[in-house]
Amino acid sequence: MTPTNSLRQIGLARALSKLGYCSRSQASNLIRAGRVRLNGALRRDPATPVHLEKDRIAVDGAAVTAETKVYLMLNKRRGLVTTVADEQGRETVYASLAEGLPWVAPVGRLDKASEGLLLFTNDSEWSARVLAPQTHLDKTYHVQVKGIAESALPERMAGRGMTGGGDSLRAKAARILRRGQRNTWLEVVLDEGKNRQIRRMLAQFGIEVQRLVRVAIGPLELGKLSQGAFRRLTSEEKLGLDGAMASAVAGLRSPRSPVETCPTGRVNRTARRVTKTKIIS
Repeated sequence: MTPTNSLRQIGLARALSKLGYCSRSQASNLIRAGRVRLNGALRRDPATPVHLEKDRIAVDGAAVTAETKVYLMLNKRRGLVTTVADEQGRETVYASLAEGLPWVAPVGRLDKASEGLLLFTNDSEWSARVLAPQTHLDKTYHVQVKGIAESALPERMAGRGMTGGGDSLRAKAARILRRGQRNTWLEVVLDEGKNRQIRRMLAQFGIEVQRLVRVAIGPLELGKLSQGAFRRLTSEEKLGLDGAMASAVAGLRSPRSPVETCPTGRVNRTARRVTKTKIIS
């Protein structure tokens, strides 16, 4: 008889992560330190096989049970590092979260100089789906650059792609939001998650990024959430993200596709999504 998925075994460190107790790397450290018991027996190998449905796990003598799944969104402020603990002692994104929350981990990251929408959860499988290339959840950014950008810039960013550090860099879509006397605001949509992708693309054009704010992940928009504030996702927002990921995996196009740039460089108005996030001056 083929075993059911519910009885499949996973590693002890992964089990602690799936239960929402801590990250997998933190779990590995706890196990190696001799603080974790499985069915009463001390285990020091993070890969020790576990049946979540029937095995008992304890940390420091306290039983570990599944935490209620938590899904949060944070409007990250500039200057925070997206990590649990920073070796250099810099302030992390956890400084913006309230005390008393279950353990949660960031879903992806924003670099120290970037701002905006960042998700947190203790649901490791959901986090993996959000980050998986197969889901193709678009990430939308508002980017303030120094100087007056030329009209051809969006088309060049969404064109054939550039090479930077061995990576092919290309935006899915881009458009100019507005021009000021000394700077320009752009909207840039990415469907891949390469390190500092927007900054590296614009640097190749000799353009300096002054601010970079993520305003949407798939259908989820930052909206009016104050800078440095966080809140739980509503059930509708969670379902919206789940639906967008399911559609992507099924090979279907999301009905709420962000702005697209046509081959001519003009914005495809029929596909344009109007974000509710106010552009920051």
